[in-house]
Amino acid sequence: MAATVLVVEDDDGIAMPLVRTLQREGYDVERVAEGRAAVARARTGNLDLVILDLGLPDLDGLDVCRTVRADGYTGGILILTARGGELDRVVGLDVGADDYMAKPFGLAELLARTRALLRRSERSAAAAEPADETGVRIDGTARRVWVGEHEVPLTTKEFDVLALLAEVRGAVVTRDRLMDEVWDSNWFGSTKTLDVTVGRLRQKLEEHEAPARVVTVRGVGFRLEDGPGDA
Repeated sequence: MAATVLVVEDDDGIAMPLVRTLQREGYDVERVAEGRAAVARARTGNLDLVILDLGLPDLDGLDVCRTVRADGYTGGILILTARGGELDRVVGLDVGADDYMAKPFGLAELLARTRALLRRSERSAAAAEPADETGVRIDGTARRVWVGEHEVPLTTKEFDVLALLAEVRGAVVTRDRLMDEVWDSNWFGSTKTLDVTVGRLRQKLEEHEAPARVVTVRGVGFRLEDGPGDA
């Protein structure tokens, strides 16, 4: 079944070529021009990826991103924006985006990042994790995580990082490996995105009182180990 991609862009000059390019790649593509319409569409489900412009006429794209994540959308979010600064990139990732491209962008690079986001989602879904000794249950098929009876809402990248750490729990996963496997070798942005994602993941585990924590090994990477989240 073809992946469903929602393009949220009010500029026809950008949206139409992008929609046509994605359709030629075999994706089912929908397009809306306003943030409220994007939020409403995400709530109906069956979306694999949202390509989201920040400069929308009704809502700021960051608010759209924050809202759809709060509503439970766990698929990929790729932000498109004329705001190219490092601070804006980190803020976008902090509210739940998975990737970030500054305008003007090349369609070939956008397609590469689209494929990478969808590929990682498929790969994570292929490996279901039963309940383990950390007390955190990871269902790779449904891409859902529970602590006891309570589900922990994670974004695509947060889930992928946790799943990779859980595969070798107790062992250190290097920053390079996390960037290569979760963000892919096509990622050209700052590695601060990894720290932002780990910080969000750590906070969510702590908020749910998970009997596991993500520990930073300075200069090397991270590991998942038993214990309360105080690292």
